[in-house]
Amino acid sequence: MRQDMYTVASNPVIGSGENASLNVLFAGESQTKPLHRLGPKVYDFYLMHIVLEGKGLFICDGARHELRAGHTFLIEPEQLISYESDNDEPWRYRWVAFNGTQAAELVTSAGFTTAQQVVFTEDKRRAGALFRQIHETFRNGGAAADIKAAGYLHLLLAEYKSVLHALSGSTLRTAQAEGDRLLQQVVHYLSTQYAHPVSIEQMAESLGYNRAYLSRLFKQRTGVSPVTFLLKLRIDKARRMLRERPELTVEQIAASVGLQDALYFSKQFRRLHGQSPTAYRDAMRSLGE
Repeated sequence: MRQDMYTVASNPVIGSGENASLNVLFAGESQTKPLHRLGPKVYDFYLMHIVLEGKGLFICDGARHELRAGHTFLIEPEQLISYESDNDEPWRYRWVAFNGTQAAELVTSAGFTTAQQVVFTEDKRRAGALFRQIHETFRNGGAAADIKAAGYLHLLLAEYKSVLHALSGSTLRTAQAEGDRLLQQVVHYLSTQYAHPVSIEQMAESLGYNRAYLSRLFKQRTGVSPVTFLLKLRIDKARRMLRERPELTVEQIAASVGLQDALYFSKQFRRLHGQSPTAYRDAMRSLGE
């Protein structure tokens, strides 16, 4: 039986963030537990995984992708996704997160599109090594770690461009159904408004739909209600702030993600993640030492 493992390293160079042409945020590796699941959720950056061993399921825009060693899957910003490891052969994967003003252009240039977010390579060693190089670059630190990581990411995307070039004649996605468009609208609305008081009824009205219909369709597609999705989104944003903004108090972080009641925030954080916000922050700080 494989031993559970999780390691992540963040970019040690504090730069211009999203204003940079290409900003590599963090990289890591994990041997997951059976049926370990992430989502449904959205990220506000690109997140790319390569499967090294085992199997799992990736769900994106309602499409289910059964993946195994050699598969890479790319998650785009504000895209509703979920992924889960196999019960019998839980996957081990590496990942890298990035953003920047040229990130979308580079991803498109490599051949990734909304219709082509999964790619398989028979020989995963080269790509897998580049994921590892980014992670090790961050662990080693140094004033040039950000530029080195960006260089490795360019090489990584070049690898996939070579693979996807042969698939460039693939048919593009046809026009999305009304339900798909509505799902994307809801995700976009919640992802941009989570820091403010959000009324599901007001959101439905602004999109021109009945609240009951909107909530029912959203739950059919994602498995959770808009209210639950919004709460998980807020808690996920808070987890990132707990890691990256040590100068902010728990109360300030709660307010920053749209939860004015710090006690309610702490209660929901513990319910979803099994520990208090303060305990989570302390644990993340210990990992970085």
